[in-house]
Amino acid sequence: MTEYVLLTVEIDPRGVASVTLNRPEVHNAFNEALIVELTRVFHDLDANAAVRLAVLSGNGKSFCTGGDINWMKAMKNFTEAENMTDSQHLARMFSTIHDFTKPLIGVVHGFAFGGGSGLVSVCDYVLAADTAIFGFTETKIGLIPATIAPFVMEKIGASAALAHFISGAPFSAKTAKEIGLVHQIVPESSLQNATIEVIGEFLKAAPIASRKAKALVREVVRLSKHESRQELTGYTVSSIAHIRTSPEAQEGMGALLEKRKPKWNSG
Repeated sequence: MTEYVLLTVEIDPRGVASVTLNRPEVHNAFNEALIVELTRVFHDLDANAAVRLAVLSGNGKSFCTGGDINWMKAMKNFTEAENMTDSQHLARMFSTIHDFTKPLIGVVHGFAFGGGSGLVSVCDYVLAADTAIFGFTETKIGLIPATIAPFVMEKIGASAALAHFISGAPFSAKTAKEIGLVHQIVPESSLQNATIEVIGEFLKAAPIASRKAKALVREVVRLSKHESRQELTGYTVSSIAHIRTSPEAQEGMGALLEKRKPKWNSG
């Protein structure tokens, strides 16, 4: 696999890829290089047949505090055209992670501000330490969370986005769970063990079915907005009919009937 400078990437024998932001001295804030590496790693992991799921976390005191101050200092003098190019790189990173076809578990501690909370929004399941602090803090410095808005709003909806985008105020893990940004809160001392448990549950699901279930949610949302109920039903009916005849589903149903574990969950 590609070598990374600002990330650590490990793939264990089960196919669990651990991606860790590794700029602890700046609370894992984004700069141009980290954006490039995050985009590349999720592209690589998606193409790697050995990878079943990924876990995204941050090294040091925080998950991610958004834009690095030196990166933002350079941005201050950018032309509008330069800002467009820079923002496109950031949008491509979020799109690549959002479109990652395999399960993605986020593990959050410390601060998750601005683009850091944007990263949280593109994870499928989010574990947070009870001490974690979140915030879409862009308006505090005269900016708006534009690049991350589509992904955040898909996760938390317009009402919560209005409340938190406009004020820019930090909020607790409890509030993050209430608005749907986070799924589970645990004491910070239990975060590692809780992550192991969640990974174990995800690995019990059939690998192809997990990917198809993720795609199903996205497609049902899209069809619900743009197509008729008949077309939506046609999609769901054909999806289940097709997967029932797949080798993975045949193995899973056979294991159920024979009262044994399926091959992907034999450990």
